[in-house]
Amino acid sequence: MPPAAQPAARAPALWRDLLGRLLLPLQLIVAATGALGLYTAQTLTDHTFDRWLLDTARALARQVRVVDGQAGVDLGHNAEAILSYDVVDSSYFSVRQQQRHVAGHAGMPQSGRQEARYGDGRVFDAAFAGQPVRVAEVTVGSGASQVQVTVAETLVKRGGVRADLQLMLLPLGLLLLAAAVAIVLALRWTLLPLELIATRWNERSHRSLQTIDVQGVPRELLPFASALNDLLVRIHQLLLRERRFAANAAHQIRTPLAGLQLGLSRAAAAPDLAIARAVIAELQGSTQRTARLLQQLLALGRLDPETAFDLDRRPVDLVALAHDVGALYLDAALARQIDLELVAPEHPVMVSVQAELVSEALANLVDNALRYVPPGARVEISVGEHPPSLAVADSGPGLPADERVAVLERFVRGRGASGDGSGLGLAIVREITELHHAGLQLDTSVLGGLVVRLRFAADAAPPAADAPAPCD
Repeated sequence: MPPAAQPAARAPALWRDLLGRLLLPLQLIVAATGALGLYTAQTLTDHTFDRWLLDTARALARQVRVVDGQAGVDLGHNAEAILSYDVVDSSYFSVRQQQRHVAGHAGMPQSGRQEARYGDGRVFDAAFAGQPVRVAEVTVGSGASQVQVTVAETLVKRGGVRADLQLMLLPLGLLLLAAAVAIVLALRWTLLPLELIATRWNERSHRSLQTIDVQGVPRELLPFASALNDLLVRIHQLLLRERRFAANAAHQIRTPLAGLQLGLSRAAAAPDLAIARAVIAELQGSTQRTARLLQQLLALGRLDPETAFDLDRRPVDLVALAHDVGALYLDAALARQIDLELVAPEHPVMVSVQAELVSEALANLVDNALRYVPPGARVEISVGEHPPSLAVADSGPGLPADERVAVLERFVRGRGASGDGSGLGLAIVREITELHHAGLQLDTSVLGGLVVRLRFAADAAPPAADAPAPCD
């Protein structure tokens, strides 16, 4: 068995867990109901038998006569036979006066267990003639004329009634069993949609990213199925994006590499050293552009929406950051006779960002401006405070308003672009601003060309006591 399958094999079944959660309360309810019913029925049965036994003792007590202080009872032969007759149980009676046996069976118990009182009489458990009996005793008269009338009966009928009552619990057990079977079937039937979803997943090719059909899925499972479909859509979009990026990157790299190959062939076939050096000088410029393209492609490869959760945000001085980026492009600006300026406050402007990414964004804006403006133009890097912002403005040809959204996509350039850019610079800037939840605005510059402004949220500004992160 592969390791990946082992956790699934050890995982508990959902239907069994639900069954346990449903059956346990049901078992407790059935058990409590059965116990309460049995107790109530037995108590009622004992109470009824005890009342009947006491009524017999009272009826016998009415036949007692006390004459000259001597108690006597005349039941007659038939009455005594009727009193003692019982098909199931054995019955006994006794009449005593001052511990003197008057009539009936001598030696009957006068006390016992489980005593209960009912008005003028009492009932208790005892043993007589070698058998357990239930005894009822009634006292009549007082003083020297006081007489105790006792009636006892064995417990066969009571035991039979108790057995019958216990037998009545059998349907409850059968009901519990039937309920368990019904619950199992209901759970399996209810969980069938999960198996349906799993079947649909298993029937799919591992290359398929189409969403699953949620037809017939219960409402409670729709969030689960919809979340799976949303995940598939996001993965599909991500793969399409990566494939499109790879295709565009291959196309962009193929052209300069072909140019380098051609240049090397020309240099190798040059008739003299001067021509070869001229070709190599051209190749150096092409190599620099290719290196810049690869650098931008690598930057785009690192930028992913998930990166936003892992950004190492630290307090950064935007003024120092803009100064460092501008210094990197000072030689390129001088070589093209472009006036590169920095307009910023004399004090730090702090903001919590990922310094390397923001530097990359600003570098792409400056690089774009230097590539697309003509010699003798102006490029201005500015830092704002309220809210914290970075901007790059130029006096070049600008960008039509209807193209300012499209150029933020990868490998897209303006229709009138004349430089040697790749169409990646503004796309990199857009993705970096999105990772920082910052604003990005393209507008017409006061210098006459294009201005691109990055606005950071006001709550991104750290407390003044925080030390700025290095920007070099």
